[in-house]
Amino acid sequence: MKPDKLTLSLLLDCYGELLTQKQRECFDLHCNQDLSLAEIAELMGTSRQGVHDAVTRAETQLLHYEEVTHCLARERRVAAIAAELEAMAADLNKQGLAEQTAAALRAAALALKE
Repeated sequence: MKPDKLTLSLLLDCYGELLTQKQRECFDLHCNQDLSLAEIAELMGTSRQGVHDAVTRAETQLLHYEEVTHCLARERRVAAIAAELEAMAADLNKQGLAEQTAAALRAAALALKE
């Protein structure tokens, strides 16, 4: 299944510097600026096929980098755990359940270290 544009944009943010300049520019214009291949080709003074190849190669490489390093997945997991920690801390303040919440916070903190 092809990833959505948000995921592709985040992958570009994470790994974009590993692409060639042409791949990075074409992919950014196509994914983030929502330009068509023909529009990008005109802007860059190249063929539509050349832009298509650059975008396709960039997407393949970005997906491969994520498959190997899992940086984006890790970042998303850390963000989810951080949100969970914030909710637990707010719960601690509201309910006064210091022991139970503290244990849950410790478990969430350990999960961040994985």
